[in-house]
Amino acid sequence: MKIAVIIPVKTFSNAKTRLDLSPQKIESLCKIMLEEILQITSISPRIEKTIVVTKEKQAIEIAEKFNATVIKDEKEESVNSAVALADKYLLENNFDASIVLPQDIPYIKTQDIDFMLNYIAPPNFAIIVPSRRFDGTNALVRMPIDLMKTHYDEDSYKIHMNTAKNHTLNVAMVFVKRIMWDVDNREDLEFLLEQNDKPQIAEKIRKILE
Repeated sequence: MKIAVIIPVKTFSNAKTRLDLSPQKIESLCKIMLEEILQITSISPRIEKTIVVTKEKQAIEIAEKFNATVIKDEKEESVNSAVALADKYLLENNFDASIVLPQDIPYIKTQDIDFMLNYIAPPNFAIIVPSRRFDGTNALVRMPIDLMKTHYDEDSYKIHMNTAKNHTLNVAMVFVKRIMWDVDNREDLEFLLEQNDKPQIAEKIRKILE
């Protein structure tokens, strides 16, 4: 089964405004988080290709370092439009399934991807991992690629669950703690730093916050 990861990346200067950090610190944080998730997807045995959808120059450079495929998102309208660009590419290149991941889950490990993919149910299925607060979607696996459109930025977890159920009987909600830990605000960041899953990444983040 050909599986690809899709990572939509906003221009760093427009990202993570709720963190209340300087633009330079947000940029540094975005770079660390993107590098870490790309490192994981690049070595995951289940992932054939990683697609980064962005117009951020630094994100493109990081993506290329990890041999990810870059799709330019010149309009940067929304996460949903970015995913749609990647969907088109994956359909044209005969991929079977995709995993949409945000760039802000730096504690993800390869075994988390393996665990999530234990719930695949070909030929059509959806797997959804919610965010820690159960308001967002931190992983969305779809087979086929065009099983359903995405609904990010609008209480997406519940909408994705309901939409998926309209398109397939095989819908799994899976709890994977390190995928559920995203970074939207300072409280999320502090929570992340309290966890001991990736001390080296935590140390890098602490240095940015100094």
